[in-house]
Amino acid sequence: MIDLRLLREDPDRVRASQRARGEDVALVDALLSADERRRSSGVRFDELRAEQKSLGKLIPKASADEKAELLKRAEQLKADVKAADAERDAADTETQELLLRLGNLVYPDVPVGGEEDFVTLETHGTIRDFGAEGFEPKDHLELGQILGAIDVERGAKVSGSRFYFLTGVGALLELALVNAAMAQATAAGFTPMLTPALVRPQSMAGTGFLGQAAQDVYHLDKDDLYLVGTSEVPLAAYHMDEIIDADKLPLRYAGFSPCFRREAGSHGKDTRGIFRVHQFDKVEMFSYVSPGDSEAEHRRLLEWEKEWLTSLELPFRVIDVATGDLGASAARKFDCEAWIPTQGKYRELTSTSDCTEFQSRRLSIRVRDGKQVKPLATLNGTLCAVPRTIVALLENHQLPDGSVYVPKVLRPYLGGREVLEPVTK
Repeated sequence: MIDLRLLREDPDRVRASQRARGEDVALVDALLSADERRRSSGVRFDELRAEQKSLGKLIPKASADEKAELLKRAEQLKADVKAADAERDAADTETQELLLRLGNLVYPDVPVGGEEDFVTLETHGTIRDFGAEGFEPKDHLELGQILGAIDVERGAKVSGSRFYFLTGVGALLELALVNAAMAQATAAGFTPMLTPALVRPQSMAGTGFLGQAAQDVYHLDKDDLYLVGTSEVPLAAYHMDEIIDADKLPLRYAGFSPCFRREAGSHGKDTRGIFRVHQFDKVEMFSYVSPGDSEAEHRRLLEWEKEWLTSLELPFRVIDVATGDLGASAARKFDCEAWIPTQGKYRELTSTSDCTEFQSRRLSIRVRDGKQVKPLATLNGTLCAVPRTIVALLENHQLPDGSVYVPKVLRPYLGGREVLEPVTK
């Protein structure tokens, strides 16, 4: 959530952010009105309570004639205090509800628009010319079947559409990716974490995933728990309701977890193979920093993602995501998109978001700097979303006979293999 004081002092900035996101600008004025009612009703409640206390001291000392009048006034005050208290609570509840609906303030230089209005910042690697090499590239599913690595038919039989088995070398490839990603993160100073896949509602709401993203979330009604779509959620909630000393920042965690997404609204999109699925594993970077360091930390997270994709020898580009595609909690987001040969386009592999103080305010995570206690900044960045990374690896590193070249960074985790060999030719 944003700072209410900022809303009061610069509502036009908040309106501009909402407008850039393509969200309801009228929400800003509704929130200003609710906040004014909350504050004015609070003042009225305090005034009435002060009068009530003063009256309580006068009654024992009053004469018989005065006492009757004072008691009458005391009864009226009792009713007025109760009404003011109810009005204050109602206005406070409305303010909090509206505040939770407001997205984070986007940075002024973020490109404005929807999904296709991103700005390309960098391009890395060389896209292979398969025609010049003399063969037509196979897609990841065909390669996965040749290698005995991916089984979507039995995944669908067991669990339904968008589920899969990684088998044989496919399972080993996932473990290699996870171990290599964790090794890079650990070397960079991140604390490795294995996180819960189920979280309470306050954890999910605190990170901003029960707003516009709620349709993609799995909820267990009987237990009132949510399956996480990313370990960002438990990592953000890890320090919920805590005050962290400034000299302990930055805190950096690398979380590994299963991730669950309904993929609502994606009917007909990426139905072949394992690019868009309901369950997958992911290594996620998460940082807690002082607010003044969030933009620099955002660039650091991006550099670690670029280092990872470069080590996998993948061609990719970096984009500055447009305002309408940020998600509620992000003030800015950079995506790294790898080239997928059989699709003839770049597709998202990693993403890093600067959430400024948005999540820490909702989760009540603060930093103590001397005598001052204030919200800190949180940031997240995908290091390795396993299925999509496997898609990119198989397609970009395939050889004419269906075997697949193994990047050097993965070989120590695959028994020294330099090539993944077909199980059927």
